[in-house]
Amino acid sequence: MTLLERGETTFSGGRALRGQVRVPGDKSISHRALLLAALAEGRSVVRGLSTGEDVARTRAAVALLGAGLEGDAIEGGRSRLREADEPIDLGNSGTAMRLLAGLAASLPFLSVLYGDESLRRRPMLRVVDPLWAMGAAIDGREGGRLAPLAVRGGGLIGREHRPQAASAQVKGAILLAGLAAAGETVVYEALATRRHSEELLALAGAELTTEESPDGYAVRVRAGSLRPFELDVPGDPSQAAFLLVAGCVVPGSDVTVENVYVGPGRAGFLAVLDRMGADLEIVPRSPTTADVRARHRPLRGTEVGGTEVPGVIDEIPVLAVAAALAEGTTVFSGAAELRAKESDRIATMASELGKLGVSLEERPDGLVVHGAGAGALEPARSGALRRLRAVVSHGDHRVAMSLAVAALAGTEGDAVTVSGFAAVDTSWPGFASVIEQLGGATAPAGAAT
Repeated sequence: MTLLERGETTFSGGRALRGQVRVPGDKSISHRALLLAALAEGRSVVRGLSTGEDVARTRAAVALLGAGLEGDAIEGGRSRLREADEPIDLGNSGTAMRLLAGLAASLPFLSVLYGDESLRRRPMLRVVDPLWAMGAAIDGREGGRLAPLAVRGGGLIGREHRPQAASAQVKGAILLAGLAAAGETVVYEALATRRHSEELLALAGAELTTEESPDGYAVRVRAGSLRPFELDVPGDPSQAAFLLVAGCVVPGSDVTVENVYVGPGRAGFLAVLDRMGADLEIVPRSPTTADVRARHRPLRGTEVGGTEVPGVIDEIPVLAVAAALAEGTTVFSGAAELRAKESDRIATMASELGKLGVSLEERPDGLVVHGAGAGALEPARSGALRRLRAVVSHGDHRVAMSLAVAALAGTEGDAVTVSGFAAVDTSWPGFASVIEQLGGATAPAGAAT
């Protein structure tokens, strides 16, 4: 059974969301922390990892490669890593696949990386090409364009890279490979992406420097051993975005998400919501974390594109829901990368929001959403009859949760069933429970709502 078919959950509108909650640990940080702890010589401690299936796959992968795992502790070091006894199954996680490719390229043995049907359709040349350029021996379907990937690592040479597409996954893979490459490895970005790889490499004592200039951003790394580290993983801003957008668009709502990562490349969605007129309050906890409060207030349309897109790429599906409930038109452009995610998120959000009555246009690199204010998602009625509507996640966790937010913004008595809702298990298995904790109404399909 595919993610498209697994599970249905119904969400009802008309109930304000109120309260303070925490979201799971940041998924991007969790993947990278596990991989770097596996390389670090000694015992690292990483608390608060993401609870989703994607990160569980990375945890299982480093165990297969020889890292010792016990609770929050990871025993690592290149001397204990070895060829896995079996191919490494990365499920639905593109982040795990691409980052593991970089790690595997740095290890002097064969690693075979594969995943589910969805992951086997996602593009891999963007990471395979730069690793080939460093000397890695990698093969895959369609000449390395698709997984499974067979990586025989070792013998790498550092070089300069200028990725064509802004991708933190590609940058992270190159830097992981660079930890075992002769000479210096440099990644230049015209549009800077999230900096979790650099932040964690610095924490683990890598020989790394970064620099910014009017022409872009560069990060340099040299080969060397890593030291063990301790880390408390902050809350995932991409997960917090679903609750904060819900707080903005569900009438009467007042939602606070505690201890959210708001460092470089991850707080862009808050700037978009602010432009839309959202009632937001951000209370810093540290230079990179904050408590964020969102209260309902009418929104207005805006434009999202250009240099801000890499920092909001994961949040565009739920921002499209906010746009549908805003007054005026919102244009998302420069986001063609959305077509290469777990689903084609441009097409799926256009299709499914259209089923809910939203007026929008699909473009090659984005969406044009014609917001109709608070009544945008009201269903057609016959007299007093209210209609139960159905939408589909297309096996994509962010699409599933975005559609749930849209349903919560409906009027009292209206309900929307999200088919394939089990896709959220890849990133946030407890999402529906948190919605209930905040006062929202959810139920498995077929149950009373």
